[in-house]
Amino acid sequence: MSYDADLNFVFAHTHKVMYGANTINDLGSALNEMGLSKAVVVTDSFLAEKTDLLERAKKTLGPRFAGAFTGVIPDPTAASIDEGAAYAKSVNADALVSLGGGSAIDSAKGMAVVLTEGGKVLDHEGYHALARPLTPHIAIPTTAGTGSEMTMVLVVKDPERGQKTFIGSYFLHPNLAILDPTLTVGLPAKLTAATGMDALSHAIEGLFSTLGNPMSDACATEAIRLIAKYLPGCIEKPDDLVARGQMLIASAMAGSAFSNAMASLNHAMAHTVGAKFGIHHGTANAMFLANTMRFFSDVSADRLAIAAQAMGISTSGLSDAQAAEKAADRVEQLVKEIGLTDRLSDYGVSEENLAEIADMAMTDGTIIYSPKPVFEPEEIIGLLRKVL
Repeated sequence: MSYDADLNFVFAHTHKVMYGANTINDLGSALNEMGLSKAVVVTDSFLAEKTDLLERAKKTLGPRFAGAFTGVIPDPTAASIDEGAAYAKSVNADALVSLGGGSAIDSAKGMAVVLTEGGKVLDHEGYHALARPLTPHIAIPTTAGTGSEMTMVLVVKDPERGQKTFIGSYFLHPNLAILDPTLTVGLPAKLTAATGMDALSHAIEGLFSTLGNPMSDACATEAIRLIAKYLPGCIEKPDDLVARGQMLIASAMAGSAFSNAMASLNHAMAHTVGAKFGIHHGTANAMFLANTMRFFSDVSADRLAIAAQAMGISTSGLSDAQAAEKAADRVEQLVKEIGLTDRLSDYGVSEENLAEIADMAMTDGTIIYSPKPVFEPEEIIGLLRKVL
């Protein structure tokens, strides 16, 4: 990979990461070091009621536990975020601890915006509109996929518009990310697979996006290597802490990559079918990724050749174009290997829906970072049809 003499970039991510089995036990001391005393744990009802994770967080927080907001929903809506902010304000919280997947982390980010700036979360829609540090936020992911613990973006579902929107700001980076592989052991196989493919999409899209830079490339390439090596093991041996831990690290690195380099068409399609048909974000990314790679291979073959090498494919004697095709083939194989056989029609999507999906994807903010312009909805319809 090479860059011209006019290379110019900013690279930013969560400035502190703690990794290791049972590092959730360091949560209380971390808050103490930050001078914080009243933390609200932001999580969902399943984790709160069906697992011991909330109790583990409460135990380590001790007297610093101010309460739990358990109203996180998949693909959080503006209303659910505003409800969480109102709860945190009612208990005078001075810190937020997100415990869960990307929905919990994004909910806490949105709550921090409202607690600091007032109003409602959608009042602050857009990029770089925030002007000051937010209510402190410690992110504890329980899935290895979204990488939200490392990113400057939160995704909000707006049911009135029937689509997802974004808030982006360097102030949205959590103050601390705690990566504890013991928290991901109980994740079901299909969710492990889907979140892992979300991370792989972040890494591969970050590698070929228009905002890529040497630092995001390094994070993306290592994330691809780790995911290709360890994701199947998480499915085969769910209690393998080494595999689980390496996937958490890969997810965080992929988050850093795409938070700086941004995503592309693949995410534009995934955001759209998620908002319109409720398809899990990682599952949608898995459906589209191999064909998106092929779509961009005419302008990104050199980048995709790097992805092929990271996935353990020997590219000796191959042209970049041939290596790029091998990379797409390997992604397709990996998706089947980890049991993600979903197609759009499984979720009620029909041929009649494709034009609307394509039109909405054309307006998604991530599409502008694609390595070549996507001018016509028909190009997207062609990709959608391949997984119908």
